[in-house]
Amino acid sequence: MAHEDRAFYDQLADRGVTRRDFLKFCGSVAAMLGLSEAMVPTVASAVEAAAASTLTPAVWLDGGLCTGCTESTAQGTTPDVAQIVLDILSMNYMETIMYATGDSAEAALKDTVEKFKGKFIMVYEGAVMTGFDGNALRVAGKPGLDQIREVAPNAAAIIAVGSCAVDGGWVKANPNPAGGMGIQEFLKQEKIETPVINLPTCPVNPEWIVAMVVDVLFLGKLASGQILKELDEFNRPKVIFGQTIHDNCPRRGHFENGEFVYEFGSPEEAKGYCLYAVGCKGPQTYTNCPIVRWNDKASWCVESGSPCIGCGDFNWVDQNAPFLNRFRQIGIGDYKQTGGYVPGNVAALAGGVVAGALVVHGLGMKAAGRIGEGPATEDMKDYDRKRMKKGGDK
Repeated sequence: MAHEDRAFYDQLADRGVTRRDFLKFCGSVAAMLGLSEAMVPTVASAVEAAAASTLTPAVWLDGGLCTGCTESTAQGTTPDVAQIVLDILSMNYMETIMYATGDSAEAALKDTVEKFKGKFIMVYEGAVMTGFDGNALRVAGKPGLDQIREVAPNAAAIIAVGSCAVDGGWVKANPNPAGGMGIQEFLKQEKIETPVINLPTCPVNPEWIVAMVVDVLFLGKLASGQILKELDEFNRPKVIFGQTIHDNCPRRGHFENGEFVYEFGSPEEAKGYCLYAVGCKGPQTYTNCPIVRWNDKASWCVESGSPCIGCGDFNWVDQNAPFLNRFRQIGIGDYKQTGGYVPGNVAALAGGVVAGALVVHGLGMKAAGRIGEGPATEDMKDYDRKRMKKGGDK
């Protein structure tokens, strides 16, 4: 083992992380990026090389936010490998953490932009606040929009973390008095062409940030332009946002069997039945939450008993509320509501009964090319017919 390798693994050991833990982590990152097992040594070598070289500078800017994504990223209970990878970034500016330092923090930001033009990563959290001529949010005594205009054009890439940064999130929800919008939309208006990687959900999963840091920085995909080919039309990484929650949901078997929870606190809920009937938006929400999970992979929304509220969608607050009701209309392909844009949204119709879920499922499988023409999707299950006759689930 080379001297540099020993130094790196000694660093891991000092933080309570074994070489086995590190390689396991690299395997997880490789899988998340859609790489084969044969690429694990490449990921490991890239991280090791980055640790031995000059730290890559990064700045973390805040828009209109609740700091939930900062909390999600920072709330590690132990110094795990993901945190160590993030330590390879030199976080020269982070508003939430450096708030009390005032002028010196702003000086650090200005210094980073000037010295590392085109070489630093900009992380953006929260909605861009365009209301009141940009004065809906002021940073360091001036409109927050000015900060974006000064920093964004000089960054190598921008990682938009959380739904607010991606499309405005909660802040943009109707009637949107503060003029909230996503960073990519704002940059387009300003004709700023810095590449943006969108990581929606509320809050963002820190595992995704780590995966993008490895992909963009350590594997050299930003310089080669390869990373842009691996993003979907909404600039989300396809390997993370290429399948629906429903595709990987552990309750999917109950969905296929027509076993649904109609009321919280019921025997059906205790049995872990499918939550579609009480508002789960899993069939039309594209994220790999069931695979990556949250809180050091401890759990995720559906596993903890909550329906998916679709925070991986675009304009999800207006589109998906009220969260504990099912969709009452069907839309296939692009669907617009209250100015929002929801990719691939397929909602339920079928008289407002759970049979709509089966229609949606059939359409989704058809669109994904997983089924041929075959027999038509049945319009209603027997148990739904019985419920309708009894006047239930209106």
